[in-house]
Amino acid sequence: MKTIESHFGGGKINQKIQVGGIQIFSDHDADADGDGTGASPLEFLGIALAACTGMTLRMYALKKEWPLEDAVVKVDAQRIDELEILNRSIQLVGNLSQEQKERLLEIANKCYLHKVLTGKIQVKTQLV
Repeated sequence: MKTIESHFGGGKINQKIQVGGIQIFSDHDADADGDGTGASPLEFLGIALAACTGMTLRMYALKKEWPLEDAVVKVDAQRIDELEILNRSIQLVGNLSQEQKERLLEIANKCYLHKVLTGKIQVKTQLV
């Protein structure tokens, strides 16, 4: 993984993020004290899950030579008490059998980010 580096952006709370040679922005909407100039941190988590799911499905379908034309992955979040729930829906586009669709659903749950989010994770922080 490339090192991810975040700096203050030009707005109230937005962040300028470098990932290798790629620059992206994170922010909150105005109703959450931001300027709405980028995806929120939680939205980036959803972006990561959606992208990983789509990539995993694409790789598997290509390997099997299945006619998967597209996988439309949508992620949103809801908080219930202390539980954050990521709701993921997957629309498979292509002339696939029911058996292929069911197998692709199983494969979606094997994407790396799904495993990270449903497994044990540890964040180590140090002041430098």
